[in-house]
Amino acid sequence: MIYKERKGIILAGGMGSRLAPLTNVLSKHLLPVFDKPMVYYPLSTLMLAGIRAILIITKPEDLALFQLMFSFSHQWGLNIEFMVQEKPDGIASALILAEPFLDGAPSVLILGDNIFYSSGLTGVMRKAMSLSVGASIFTNEMASVNQYAVVELDKNGFPLTIEEKPENPRSNLVVTGLYFYDGTASERAKQLKPSKRGELEITDLNQSYLDDQCLSVCLMHRGAIWFDAGNHENLLEASSLIASIQHRLGVLISSPEEIAFRNGWIELGQLENLISALGESSYRTMLSCILNQERKG
Repeated sequence: MIYKERKGIILAGGMGSRLAPLTNVLSKHLLPVFDKPMVYYPLSTLMLAGIRAILIITKPEDLALFQLMFSFSHQWGLNIEFMVQEKPDGIASALILAEPFLDGAPSVLILGDNIFYSSGLTGVMRKAMSLSVGASIFTNEMASVNQYAVVELDKNGFPLTIEEKPENPRSNLVVTGLYFYDGTASERAKQLKPSKRGELEITDLNQSYLDDQCLSVCLMHRGAIWFDAGNHENLLEASSLIASIQHRLGVLISSPEEIAFRNGWIELGQLENLISALGESSYRTMLSCILNQERKG
């Protein structure tokens, strides 16, 4: 078997109706979450996992803006490609669209409005990266779960059931928008039947792995932060929390420039050049502090 490096997919389509009127003329994934565009957060999550080849799937009317935003992404050591989703056919349809890009490679699919922050996330993702067969889904404990897919585990932590928006949930573990798949995901997605709302559901794809007894569940650590920033309240809360953490801890959350440097994809001089192009913003100030610390170290 020929080894193929895992690739990343960011699904940044959809109408963003829960964020109207903010999204009347702009993709929700380009809206600011404190000091960065929303799409920087899922992109950074993929980078933390060690992924450099990334496909962004978006709406036809938003394609040019995404291409402009990431026209310099090669300076982060990334290879970003773009694809248009003509209409929202369901999350699982992203894996069908991405089939030529993946070319049989394993993948990580992340939703473009999902924000993750946890000191232990990178380690858990790197473990999932070693998966060669099957799928791994990331879950988080929540008090209210009825609007999400819910996973029930046995006493050994293996999944028993997965159910979309259950009326009577069997656990408080919800499935986040971060999924690790082997090279069969695109073919599996093509075998799915549309749901009652006419979409290819990601829960049905995950169910196919569960039926084959090759679905694993990654539990996010207690204290980990996960936001579905697809409505006004969550967008505001995410911005406020990220601002507070960065200010109080003196860290920069989801900075592609910093992650590229920490991963060894760019050198110190390249980081300096990237910082000089950022203008007079607090984001630049934070990155400059990191640069100065590295020079002293």
